[in-house]
Amino acid sequence: MPAPPIHVDADFDPEQAVVEGVGRLMEFWGFRRHLGRLWTVLYLSPEPLASTDIGDRLQLSPSAVSLTIGELMQWGAVKKTKVPGDRRDFYTAETSIWRLVTRVVRQRELALVRDTAELLERASGALAEARRTGRLGAAEARFMERRIGRLRLLSSVGEKLLGAFVSGMPLDPNEVRAVGGREDAEDARGAHDGA
Repeated sequence: MPAPPIHVDADFDPEQAVVEGVGRLMEFWGFRRHLGRLWTVLYLSPEPLASTDIGDRLQLSPSAVSLTIGELMQWGAVKKTKVPGDRRDFYTAETSIWRLVTRVVRQRELALVRDTAELLERASGALAEARRTGRLGAAEARFMERRIGRLRLLSSVGEKLLGAFVSGMPLDPNEVRAVGGREDAEDARGAHDGA
């Protein structure tokens, strides 16, 4: 049985709707909206586009287009190209969405998780020193050690999951669930220890 037809207003512009939709999605993921909008214009274009064409389509100033293209090129999302007979620079989009997503996850999320793991390691060392020197009471130190230990475990699991994702390996969400189960057990044990 065929799906019922979707009603679309006569003034609905599918290209503009997709450009704006991807822009909002990129903004939600922490990028500037114009990055998603500009990449989408190039992605949906069958031909390379010059920066003036991009600016006209997005109603952006030449400087905004230039800055956005530069940032997208740093992420490997846009490539500069030449068109025979035209001296201007033209641009095309990276069309492998998987390559783009894994590059961003590797360079941004995975790097952030690793930085956090290093911070948690330093915090654990500082906490142990504070307990050893008496700047922190034993009960408070044990509590904080358990909590920081959980964060370290979560960071380790996060790094494994992100590493598996960017390398195309299967993801095991049970590792994350196991962290939650340990938290419940540790909380019960900690409450009993403090009683």
